[in-house]
Amino acid sequence: MPTHRPCVASAPARGFPQAWPAGDNGPLSLGPALMTQKTILNDTHRALGAKMVDFGGWDMPIHYGSQIDEHHQVRRDAGMFDVSHMTVVDLHGARVREFLRYLLANSVDKLKVSGKALYTCMLNPQGGVIDDLIVYFMQEEFFRLVVNAATRDKDLQWIGEQAARFEVRVEERADFAMIAVQGPNARSKVIDLLDPADASAASKLGRFAALQTRTRDGVALFLARTGYTGEDGFEIVLPQADAVAFWNALLAHGVAPAGLGARDTLRLEAGMNLYGQDMDDDVTPYEAALAWTITLDEGRDFIGRSVLESQKAQGAARQMIGVVMDEKGVLRHGQKVLSAGGEGEILSGTFSPTLGKAIAFARVPAGSIDDLRVDIRGKQVPLRAVKFPFVRDGQAQPGVLGA
Repeated sequence: MPTHRPCVASAPARGFPQAWPAGDNGPLSLGPALMTQKTILNDTHRALGAKMVDFGGWDMPIHYGSQIDEHHQVRRDAGMFDVSHMTVVDLHGARVREFLRYLLANSVDKLKVSGKALYTCMLNPQGGVIDDLIVYFMQEEFFRLVVNAATRDKDLQWIGEQAARFEVRVEERADFAMIAVQGPNARSKVIDLLDPADASAASKLGRFAALQTRTRDGVALFLARTGYTGEDGFEIVLPQADAVAFWNALLAHGVAPAGLGARDTLRLEAGMNLYGQDMDDDVTPYEAALAWTITLDEGRDFIGRSVLESQKAQGAARQMIGVVMDEKGVLRHGQKVLSAGGEGEILSGTFSPTLGKAIAFARVPAGSIDDLRVDIRGKQVPLRAVKFPFVRDGQAQPGVLGA
């Protein structure tokens, strides 16, 4: 779930590098790529001592020394992530709203004020999730999408194919960089760097809303109050040419760099999905705990709607739940989950730095939340089903830590 929002980089590969911290499960697609891409901040990460790994074909920082410290920094103060590998797509045309009403499972008719944003899934005709993304209403003939990095090619192809008959122009903004600043003090630290004339508007910006602003040096920023950590903050789109200077200004203002390792543990604690691990082309939103992103009640035809209507009426065969393991150990993707209703599997799993326990998403047969166990090297270890998010405002949610 982009940023996102839930916005997030994602990929289908299941491997993790040996550099991943012992006992921690990291983000997806840390495997070999034919041609590794680099963000404009690559040299900056290396100068800061970052441990770099391949992430879906991008050379990205996994941590700058301590993933755990970076996790706590975001929960307690402010941290920043290079998310320039995300894909920004601008859509233009007289029928762009009509197009998005057809393309997306959530309804852009909810977006009536410039800058407002919406988290949604983009589905195939079988109801499977092609990607999850954030859509911004810029002007009546101009919307902006932020989609996942590793799904870029299939997303652009799918969007382009569907856009043709609506005469919508699809423009990938490869000229942009993107920095996420997250944490309880993140907004104030960013606002301090803005042109004073814009500070008031930025401080009043609501959640899931964005505005065009500028720094004290006149750098244009697209400032969105969104994120992928469960903390408040901004995701900031800006010209690549200005990204290094802005990153360094944030660093000088007390915002610590954080890598993809912390981003993954933060988003899982916050109950946010990772595309390619928690859902994919063969999983519907109802099977990925994303029913809240579906709008069915307006007579709107959209791709995949008939499948979702059937699942809503009959019930999905599978459900995604949150689980906690009270015994020592780590929950990892692909581990078998046993329940009273049959077998399932662990999706995203990690050791939670905030909770001091292993947490995970699991997909199990519908209604199967009793007598849960995970198979770890042949041993059946008990699990507790809990509601997620696991952590909100830096604190464990009721029931997560047990009695």
